[in-house]
Amino acid sequence: MKKRQVVVRRDKSTTSSSVVRSTVRYGECQKNHAANIGGYAVDGCREFMASGVEGTREALTCAACGCHRNFHRREEETEVVCEYSPPNYNNNSNSSRR
Repeated sequence: MKKRQVVVRRDKSTTSSSVVRSTVRYGECQKNHAANIGGYAVDGCREFMASGVEGTREALTCAACGCHRNFHRREEETEVVCEYSPPNYNNNSNSSRR
């Protein structure tokens, strides 16, 4: 089960109707398992997989390596969707300009 969050936010400060969508995904585990002896060793877990259903405590633990989600690299993709309406032009004024 891949962990994915989608956040939709509207900017209230402007009058435009743009929407910002952020997709968050958690990649490889970066927990240093040899930190207590002064070394550096990671477990090789390549992607966060939730152990439980969204909203439960188990959803924050990786099923592959057992680490908390915070140890996994966070990847966030942001997409801005803007609605645009071209201005209305009168067809008669364009035809007289030849």
